[in-house]
Amino acid sequence: MKILQDIASLSLRCALSAGFLSAVAGRLGLWGRHSSGWNKFLDYTAQVNSFAPHSLIPLLAITSTVLELTLGVMLLIGFKTNYAALGAAILTFLFALAMTLSYGIKEPLDYSVFVFSAGAFLLATIPYYKLSIDQLLIK
Repeated sequence: MKILQDIASLSLRCALSAGFLSAVAGRLGLWGRHSSGWNKFLDYTAQVNSFAPHSLIPLLAITSTVLELTLGVMLLIGFKTNYAALGAAILTFLFALAMTLSYGIKEPLDYSVFVFSAGAFLLATIPYYKLSIDQLLIK
């Protein structure tokens, strides 16, 4: 059972990290023609946060990008994984709430944002992370 938990933990860390890092790469044009770009991301941020003053949209876009990049790297390398996973869970839950307020419940369900958040919450509860910097620091 322990090996299954190790595999699940590592898989979840990698999947959550890839989700964050891919989104950031798309915003920054690193996916080439498959990138959304920064301006489209600003437009999307304004749509998702339709309840927020327009003057806050750039701050929300920058903040979410910095958090996604930071949490994505932390999850990938397994550094302070409990905190990174908890941060990812809270951040994605806030994304889901914003999407629900702006679009209704179908949008965050279709994009599995609640699943992303729940997976991150689950990862935060795991006591030991195989193949991580956390594992090396314990020894």
